[in-house]
Amino acid sequence: MTEVDSSLEARCKSLQTPPVVDIAVAIEFAHDALRAARADLAIALLQPLCELSAPAPQQAHVWQALGCAYRDEQRMAEATAAMARAAALLPEDPEAALSYAQICFTSGLPAAGLFARARQLAPDHLGVTRLTAIALEAEGEREAAEAILIRALAANPDWLEGHQSLTTMRWTRGQRTDFAFSYAEACRAQPRNLALRLAWFYTLAMLRDWEAATAVLDEGERAHGETKAFRLARLLVASETGVQDQTEALIQQTESVVDAGVDICRIRHYLRTMQLAKAEAAGLRLSHSPAARLAWPYLSVIWRLRGDPQAQWLDGAPPCIKSFDLPLSSRELMELAALLRKLHTARAPYLEQSVRGGTQTDRPLFFRQEPIIARTKAVVVEAVRSYIAALPAHDASHPLLGEARESPGELLFAGSWSVRLQAQGFHVSHTHPMGWISSALYVALPEPAQMGAAPAGWLQFGTPPLELGLDLAPYAQIEPEVGRLVLFPSTLWHSTVPFDRGERLVVAFDVSAPR
Repeated sequence: MTEVDSSLEARCKSLQTPPVVDIAVAIEFAHDALRAARADLAIALLQPLCELSAPAPQQAHVWQALGCAYRDEQRMAEATAAMARAAALLPEDPEAALSYAQICFTSGLPAAGLFARARQLAPDHLGVTRLTAIALEAEGEREAAEAILIRALAANPDWLEGHQSLTTMRWTRGQRTDFAFSYAEACRAQPRNLALRLAWFYTLAMLRDWEAATAVLDEGERAHGETKAFRLARLLVASETGVQDQTEALIQQTESVVDAGVDICRIRHYLRTMQLAKAEAAGLRLSHSPAARLAWPYLSVIWRLRGDPQAQWLDGAPPCIKSFDLPLSSRELMELAALLRKLHTARAPYLEQSVRGGTQTDRPLFFRQEPIIARTKAVVVEAVRSYIAALPAHDASHPLLGEARESPGELLFAGSWSVRLQAQGFHVSHTHPMGWISSALYVALPEPAQMGAAPAGWLQFGTPPLELGLDLAPYAQIEPEVGRLVLFPSTLWHSTVPFDRGERLVVAFDVSAPR
């Protein structure tokens, strides 16, 4: 237990001792506990206070703080109920209304009307406007969602989050020619807004549309002249398009820049040109930063290319990949598949995703409150606990084995979603830097005749991104089976092989590292 934990536990105990608790002090403690990732302590203190007689504003603040604590513990039904109580106690309070709308939306419940109410209470709050549009989009009101954002952007052309949301909506609907029109209009209105132009550039860069991204830079430099930000953007384009001389020159010009994204550009260029010593130096430097989980997958590739045994230390020998056949009946799997298909409303994947030829759901799947989701989550948690219990010995310097195995709270998820691939669909090679342990749970698969010759549709590990041009065979290839869960380190490169026909429906999630 850390000193912070010990101090918080002592404070919690002292606050629980008096017969009458100062509610303001208790809420202040709860916020401190949440910042320290000790929502369990906030819950222990706040739960009894909900029964005290107090003025409505104080009661509402207790319920709202308790809702935040339940949310952080991913106890979503309890969080929703607590936020509902707070909103009912303070019906004219925009913060209470927004918190209730957000928790309902995150839990997969209808929320557009709740966001509309929050927007009535805070009409000039752009964040509420954006969330209202997103909720409308999720509930099928696509024209209304887009209209809200377009109106707000006309009045606020420098609103970056609004541009991002509108662009994402249009892209996932399958629009390909004018999906980013709002950026173009805003840059015409504010030609010297550097942040706006860079946001447009990086949106196009996520799609690897280097010609369009370069045109945005060219126009920006005509308005601003050459800047450090544009130079870094040029480095990304040069590196990813394989213009080696220009990349080398830009790396030298930006040598003093300390930035995780720039380090990844350097590493990828050095891998393409087989400058492995330089790639390793950049990767090791990044591995000692808060962005370490971006570095480890590249270090794995570097060490494998060099025949360095550190690759086996990092990935495992054999790699820490394990399959579980979950105790879900065929009826349960069919029920789960039917629900997931209803949630796949997009026509294209999100800009930054690895999906090709399919779609991905939007909100945290395991936060939903349908019984089949709760059942699936329960059996998944048991499998994850088994995986963790069977890991090799603790190693403080290792991204998988270095995390504490015991935690005062429940097993938490950094994300959970579903992917639906169709004919010729696949995942490009990628990793999950926000996770500790990652997964694939097969819910529905094509018939063998539809899948194609093995390894069509299989999950494979250890192959780096194709665009790096590296010849590394996969560590392993796993054949999918309905009801099978595969768990693996989030830092391990993984991809899937295209299949011929049919539907490949998967639940995936990232487990958060313990506190």
